[in-house]
Amino acid sequence: MDSSPNAPKPTAKDIAARFRREIGDGEREAGTRLPAARQLAKELGVQLMTVQSAYGQLRDEGLILTQQGRGTFVRDPSVPLGTEPGSSPAYTALADELNSIHDALRLLGERLDRLERVVGAERPPAR
Repeated sequence: MDSSPNAPKPTAKDIAARFRREIGDGEREAGTRLPAARQLAKELGVQLMTVQSAYGQLRDEGLILTQQGRGTFVRDPSVPLGTEPGSSPAYTALADELNSIHDALRLLGERLDRLERVVGAERPPAR
């Protein structure tokens, strides 16, 4: 992104696209720290809210996570979404809901197995 004084100011969408591309191309590996929002806003000549909005988009997409007092980092895709500190609240809620669904399905499977055993034991022998 051109940060010269005459260059047009990037939008939050432009900033997010840049980091999305860098992450996708492997230029920024998992665990890599992104620039502080204030610092990046100053470098790009944009408002702090513009950078925060870009980071919010990337966080909502599950590409980055923000840890209070530590910074913003590229998320490790091998770690399940919503399980690491700084995850998007939406992903954390989704992970909790999926865990509940998984538990309910496991219990239903166990009940079905028991019912099949009971029904199988009650069947008369075939002629």
